[in-house]
Amino acid sequence: MTQGFRLAAATGLHKGDRPYQQDQVLMMSHPRTPGCVLGVIADGMGGRSGGRKASDQVLMTARQLFTRYNPERDDPAVVLRQLLEDAHTVIKLTALSSEQEPHSTLAAFLMNPKGDCAWIHAGDSRIYHFNDGQLVKRTRDHSYVQALVDRGQITEAEANIHPQGNILLGCLGMTTTPPPVDPHHIPKLQPGDLLMACSDGLWHYFSPEELASVLYAQPPRDAVEILVGEARRRARGTGDNISIAVLKLEPLPAAA
Repeated sequence: MTQGFRLAAATGLHKGDRPYQQDQVLMMSHPRTPGCVLGVIADGMGGRSGGRKASDQVLMTARQLFTRYNPERDDPAVVLRQLLEDAHTVIKLTALSSEQEPHSTLAAFLMNPKGDCAWIHAGDSRIYHFNDGQLVKRTRDHSYVQALVDRGQITEAEANIHPQGNILLGCLGMTTTPPPVDPHHIPKLQPGDLLMACSDGLWHYFSPEELASVLYAQPPRDAVEILVGEARRRARGTGDNISIAVLKLEPLPAAA
């Protein structure tokens, strides 16, 4: 429990209609500091073993860095940038040793006990920040269709059905350096705030308004099950792997 609110969290993982699971998800409480939480989504790519190995390495790196993290001394944005850079390096080394082409997206947020928070991402796994059911901000995909949207050439709706929607301009493990991403900082989360990280296997099927309506109508565990189930239904047998992590800041009951 943190001053002013209590934390409720849930994660979900589903293979979708793919023959194997390459997504990975992590929601981890700090081993020494209550109220300090790390959430991570990694969507692996590169063949059956290569993609799963890449996403596993993202989570392994995240656990190691978060275990050493000191909320009183360390900057969460610096730790997240180190997560992106270290995971990128490890995945590239794996590619050299195994002659595979492993890659992974990353979407990670880190909240401190006092409510300040940072996030970072690479690829097309997203983080959404909602407050009382309204979208505050979301990450912008490092993808070809997002570049078209940013230039005003297509709409968000058109991007969702674009035939080149799977082309990424930046992710972990690429031969180039990782995307030049500056971590996003939230000075202080408030009661009613909610963070959701997810892979494209989930967000592809929902508008932000639809996501918020479910996330605020249900406890996180139930909301995750509903969203995964509805994404499976809307995919109509063509669904990708799904991963989702939700952290909700619920107001404390009023004192009697």
